[in-house]
Amino acid sequence: MRIAYLCDADPRDRNLYSGGNARIFDALGTRFDDIHVLPLGWGWAEPLRRLVLRMPEPIILRAKWRLHLLFSRFIARAVAKELKRQQFDVLFCAYSFHSLYRLKLPYQITTVFTSDATPTVYKNSEVGQAFDNLFSLSRRFDPLIRRAESEVLRSTELLLWPSDWLKAETESWFGLDPSHGQVVPWGANIPDPGTGREAPRIEAGQPVRILLVGRDWFAKGGPVTAEAVQLLRDSGVDARLTVVGCTPPETGLGEALTVYPSLDKSIPEELALFQDQYRQAHFMMMPSFESYGFAFCEASAFGLPSLCRKVGGVPVRDGVNGFALPPDAGPQAFADVVRDHIAAPERYDALRASTRREYEQRLNWDAWAETTAELIEAAVKNRGA
Repeated sequence: MRIAYLCDADPRDRNLYSGGNARIFDALGTRFDDIHVLPLGWGWAEPLRRLVLRMPEPIILRAKWRLHLLFSRFIARAVAKELKRQQFDVLFCAYSFHSLYRLKLPYQITTVFTSDATPTVYKNSEVGQAFDNLFSLSRRFDPLIRRAESEVLRSTELLLWPSDWLKAETESWFGLDPSHGQVVPWGANIPDPGTGREAPRIEAGQPVRILLVGRDWFAKGGPVTAEAVQLLRDSGVDARLTVVGCTPPETGLGEALTVYPSLDKSIPEELALFQDQYRQAHFMMMPSFESYGFAFCEASAFGLPSLCRKVGGVPVRDGVNGFALPPDAGPQAFADVVRDHIAAPERYDALRASTRREYEQRLNWDAWAETTAELIEAAVKNRGA
């Protein structure tokens, strides 16, 4: 089976799409031997793409895909030309729905699309509303975006969503046939750390370690986490917060705060230090607003329960690999969950065990690849029939 891989970013670049595009591409490669990455060029509009890529990153993120939609008729011709040059069984598109817009397939081919969000669903969700100021200047594009989404999603044969939330929302917004969409959870963007080390116990009178991982302190819910840790300390709990990936402003936590502004996972020593933070923590606390969240999968790989907000499609199931609190939950609610588990250490031990099982059974890329391969093979077979 020959697969053409389509995205607006090279899947071999592990820094884009939070590493998800690379993980999807790698996972497909464990089940299919013949995967061809389609060129990224925009045809005669290629100079415009190169111009955008020289701009600051925030502008690239907002302008590139919208311009792709505007010039999609010409860009799609370049994609169709490459498809015609070879013969493929499957056209697999990750993240960039706009790469499929106005694409006229030169022959019968099974189309597959996966993403953790779509623009319309994202903007109108609690996640998008939390960052609404970022989109105020782009509202004029909404009609075009929604029309393009509808056309692409309705014509794609197999839609793979990482969460029940996204499947339900896309079907509601675009009137999609439920049989076209399947929920296949994504995995952790780290190698399996295994279960060799003994998990930390949680006990009254002993330090309780909270972990937050992310590049943006505010977007990841840092202020709520810091206040929850302070509330625990005020109540007599020796709570300590470790932050990886950013430098928070003054929190008032003093020596109870440890910060690693940046850890390069390509350097063995820094990777080991990064992994140690997951192994030593008792909870990952990240009350962020996001459509999925690879960090929650990574925490599950280490058997580390996550405390987050129930927004978007966060891969956290209550009592299984942590707790997803209501979107308006404040610091006290998060502190209370920690305090409840300190009072019931056996309950905490069970939670850690089920958290690791959740990773082994659902939140890993091998499981994603196995299910996805079965669905793709069935779709190709049905098309042939």
